Formats: sequence, structure tokens, C-alpha cells
Amino acid sequence: MAKENSFDVVSQVDFPEVKNAISAALKEIKTRYDFKGSKSDISLDKEEIVLVSDDDYKMDQLKDVLIGKLIKRGVPVKNLDYGKTEGASGGTVRQRAKLVQGIGKEDAKKINTLIKNSGVKVKSQIQDDQIRVTGKSRDDLQQIMAAIREADLSVDVQFMNFR
Repeated sequence: MAKENSFDVVSQVDFPEVKNAISAALKEIKTRYDFKGSKSDISLDKEEIVLVSDDDYKMDQLKDVLIGKLIKRGVPVKNLDYGKTEGASGGTVRQRAKLVQGIGKEDAKKINTLIKNSGVKVKSQIQDDQIRVTGKSRDDLQQIMAAIREADLSVDVQFMNFR
């Protein structure tokens, strides 16, 4: 009997890397001239990044610095879900960015449809917030991986447990 090969499609965020990116962004903000005397701050509150700044313009600059540091650390910025900007104490503005973990139902359905329409002989099943793909040939599984990478999804996906 032929051995079944499989892999899992997941969407995860590495929180230690997020903390390191926030530390690096805060260090840069303290040394930048355009943030001199500013009340800008970035903090991690459970699974949310909280951005505080003087005004909307500085908030955009703060987001740019943070995104640059997250990309440098290999954290997927597609998994950031920004809330609306709200007023905070002391005349500042605050914005929360939720770190999305796991594949949502819409993206899972999109991935399953993509796999079925590819014509490759593999099976896929949704398991909570991840998808398990099984097939006889490793080449078929790698074709599916390439197709999923090309798909336009709302979150960044990784492939785990390839065996």
C-alpha cells in the first residue's frame, strides 16, 4: 500500500518576534528627529498591538516604522487587523491592531475550492483554524503549496508538518 503524504496549512504569528520588532521600533522612534518631544508609543496587549501618537500624521509614521520592523523580523503584516483611530487622553490618538491567528472560514473555503479546482489528486479537510492536505505524491502536494501561495488570501499562510 502506498504511503500517504500530508501537510498542514496554518496561519500563525511568532509573538517573540513581534515583541522584538516593537522593541526595535521604539528604539528607532526615540532617536528619530521627527518624533522628538512626541508622545508616541507602541505596546503589546495580549494579542493586540496598541499604537499611541500625537496626531494622525505621526500615527501613519509610527505604523510605517512598525511595519518595517515586522517585515525585517519575518512577521506577516497581512495578519494585522487595524481598528479605527480613536481619541486618547492628553490630546493623543490611539489605534489597535489585532494579530490574527488561524485561518478564517472564508479563507478556508477559498483554499478548499482552489485545491478542488486545481485538478490535482489530493484531499483536503478543514480542522478548526487549519487545513490538512493529503495525497500520494509529494510533487502533487508541492503543486498545491505553490497554488496556495499564489492565492489572494486575507491572512499569510505557512505550511507545517510536511511528511
